[in-house]
Amino acid sequence: MTSTVPALGTRTAEGSALQAVLLDMDGTLVDTEGFWWDVEVEVFAALGHTLDEAWRHVVVGGPMTRSAGFLIEATGAAITLAELSVLLNQGFEDRIDRALPLMPGAARLLSELSAHEIPTALVSASHRRIIDRVMISLGPEHFSFSVAGDEVARTKPHPDPYLLAATRLGVDPARCAVVEDTATGVAAAEAAGCRVVAVPSVAPIPPAPPRRTVVTSLEEVDLPFLQGLMTYLG
Repeated sequence: MTSTVPALGTRTAEGSALQAVLLDMDGTLVDTEGFWWDVEVEVFAALGHTLDEAWRHVVVGGPMTRSAGFLIEATGAAITLAELSVLLNQGFEDRIDRALPLMPGAARLLSELSAHEIPTALVSASHRRIIDRVMISLGPEHFSFSVAGDEVARTKPHPDPYLLAATRLGVDPARCAVVEDTATGVAAAEAAGCRVVAVPSVAPIPPAPPRRTVVTSLEEVDLPFLQGLMTYLG
């Protein structure tokens, strides 16, 4: 990434600096958490089952194996996990082909990080086929790479995806700022030792200073804000 914009200082306190920014996708950069639930409702309706709205908080932000597995067990639907995954991915792809709204502030934040050449990676529990389609709208030039949920042995809420991203970038996880919208994603990032900004999309997430900061919108997040997260490393 190149830019004529002068780099902002990355050091916010003696010995502490922001080394990279790791971003979740669904519900964080793109307004798609509702898409997944709508698809799940439609697929199970076709199977003769009605999903309880209370289950939405259980499945949000989770890997498909966990979310789909839970719904199969909860409904008793006669479908395998593999079969359901195909239907859910296809239904989601159909929706994002029709419309893919970005979250408020997402385009501006990505442009800012690119302009100041901040190493940035997309870390999602979604499958590679979904990420590659969404990347077209987000702009692949904004990311060094992406990590998909079906490319790691253990996806969120395990720390593996964020640890992998930090390793590939050659940075210390403790000096990475992660932006997430669900408790599952927050748990993964915190287990990896990252500083976390939570922007809740469906279920509330309590603040837990100093390592977790909660905001109401991505519009509150910019590069100086992310750099400030590194002030109290320890």
